[in-house]
Amino acid sequence: MPRPFCPRRIGGFPSSSYFRPERAHPSQLEEITLTLDELEAIRLADLEGLYQEEAAERMGISRPTFGRILDAARRKVAEAIVLGKALKIEGGAVEVEASGPLLEPGGFRCRRREGPKMQERGAFSGQGMGAGGFCVCPKCGYRKPHQAGVRCMDERCPQCGSVMVREGSYHHRLIEERKKGGE
Repeated sequence: MPRPFCPRRIGGFPSSSYFRPERAHPSQLEEITLTLDELEAIRLADLEGLYQEEAAERMGISRPTFGRILDAARRKVAEAIVLGKALKIEGGAVEVEASGPLLEPGGFRCRRREGPKMQERGAFSGQGMGAGGFCVCPKCGYRKPHQAGVRCMDERCPQCGSVMVREGSYHHRLIEERKKGGE
C-alpha cells in the first residue's frame, strides 16, 4: 500500500501564472505545467538561496523529496526557455502558509479566513466568482468586462500594462484598503 500523500507548504500564490515567448502566438505554443510546489522549491533554493535541508523543512517534506521536486522544476523551466515553450503555473496538492513570504501581486500578504493554513487542491481553486463582473487594473482603474474562462490575473491592462484583478475579489478589496490607508 502506498504512503499517503502529504500536501507541500508554500508561501503564497505567484503574481503571474503564465509565461510565454515574446513574439509567439498562444495557439501555436506547446505548454509546460510547473506545479505550485515546484515553483516554491525554485523560489526557496534559487531566489532565497536556502540549502536544500532548510528549504525542505519549510515545505514540510524530506530533503530527498525536495531535491527531486527542485530537479523536475529546473528541468521544466530550462525546457521552456531553451525550446521556446509556454510555462503555466498551476496545480499540485499544497498547503498555503498565511504567514509565509509575499508572492501576491503588489506585495500583499494573503490573510485567509480559515486560520493560519488553507488546503488547496489545484491552482487557485475555490476562487471563482461567476461569469459576469469586471476585471480592474489596480494602478490606473481601467475596467473591462470579465471574459468567462479567462482569469483576470492572466489579463494585462491595455493602458498601463499592469496585471488585472477581479472587481470585488479578495485582492481587489486589499488594494482598495491599501489605497485608502495611503491617502
